[in-house]
Amino acid sequence: MQDVPLSVLFGILTVLLFLSAFFSSSETALMTLNRIRLKNKAKTSKSARLAEKLLQEPDRLIGLILIGNNFINIAASTITTFAALKIATDYSISPEAAAAYGTLFLTLLILIFAEVTPKTYAALHPERIAFPASYILTPLLKIMYPLVWATNILTNGLLRLMGVPKDVAEQALSREELRTLMIENDNLKPDTKQKMMINVLDLEHIDVDDIMVPRNEVVGIDITDDWDEILKQLVGTYLTRLPVYKEDLNNIIGVLHIRTILPQLSSNTLDLKGLCAVLRKPYFVPEGANLIIQLKEFQKKERRLGLVVDEYGDILGLVTLDDILEEIVGDFTSEPKNRGRSIIKQGENEYIIDGRIQLRSLNRRMQWDMPLDEASTLNGLITEHLGNLPNKQTAIRINNYEITIISVNEDNVVRKALVKKVIEKVS
Repeated sequence: MQDVPLSVLFGILTVLLFLSAFFSSSETALMTLNRIRLKNKAKTSKSARLAEKLLQEPDRLIGLILIGNNFINIAASTITTFAALKIATDYSISPEAAAAYGTLFLTLLILIFAEVTPKTYAALHPERIAFPASYILTPLLKIMYPLVWATNILTNGLLRLMGVPKDVAEQALSREELRTLMIENDNLKPDTKQKMMINVLDLEHIDVDDIMVPRNEVVGIDITDDWDEILKQLVGTYLTRLPVYKEDLNNIIGVLHIRTILPQLSSNTLDLKGLCAVLRKPYFVPEGANLIIQLKEFQKKERRLGLVVDEYGDILGLVTLDDILEEIVGDFTSEPKNRGRSIIKQGENEYIIDGRIQLRSLNRRMQWDMPLDEASTLNGLITEHLGNLPNKQTAIRINNYEITIISVNEDNVVRKALVKKVIEKVS
């Protein structure tokens, strides 16, 4: 080596530093790759498929990279030592001082050009490094497989002695992690696809009790009523499906689809017998049923309306397929606006709201956070907090919401309430 020119030694050192930078950046890039994005790209890109295959056995990949990187760094250290000794001989410098300066010089070169710079770039642009590198690392892994295998055997043995299993099951993304992934995805517009996908995830933690129409608000047909009243109700209804019962909703007979009686209605030939003949068998939903499960059940049984019952079979309310879909896409119903479930702005952060409105719908439309664990409607929430029957002009505060009852009906159900959201001032 004493006869090798310094220019050659520095040339070899430059090549070794480049190779060290390659292994360092490849390791960072491959480990930084977005696995979901990689899985999608692997369908159309060969380099992505190679990268995905390398990452399937990370112990072998890391073993290969570390073997290559350490070998190159040790070789660079050896070359630097030879160069330092040659400089010491040519310029009459003590070998110890030359070796010390050479070590410092090499350390700085490796840190700047073979570690920090390439790893930082790889972390910022992982695909630019990882995909081309996979073409080199894949055949290199095959060539060096015996050495990598032996190294892994030793390291896995040490890991087992430390109580660390070799195979760690890949963890699926949790609901909250998926939520975060969607929120931070800039390609999704917050008001459209992103919001819908987040709402789908939220269905997992919503029950039919949260969105059902309470029993006292269920609109149905009592066949014991006067026939003229029934006809008037049928002609004037905005609903397409109505439960039909005898005297009490618990005595349910069936569910009527208005479409099935339109010909008879138009020709004035409909009678009670004809009405009962087209009724469909009622479909019951247990209270507390999860919305994801219930959506599948509606699809499986080809139903759009279910009556929610408790453990004793008493009807608690009514839930429809439209109610579940609105939890995903937002309000889309074409029902008349004058049915009383409106939100009317009165002033700054003040609204007159119908007491029968579902709290989830209210929170979604107003971007509020009223508590959902105590009641499903605004009337229920007010009654629960009062602890007794609501009266006109009664005022309460629930979290950051000041609520004043404007009117109640004869059954002491809140019809209208003035709700003001209090904005806390930060001092």
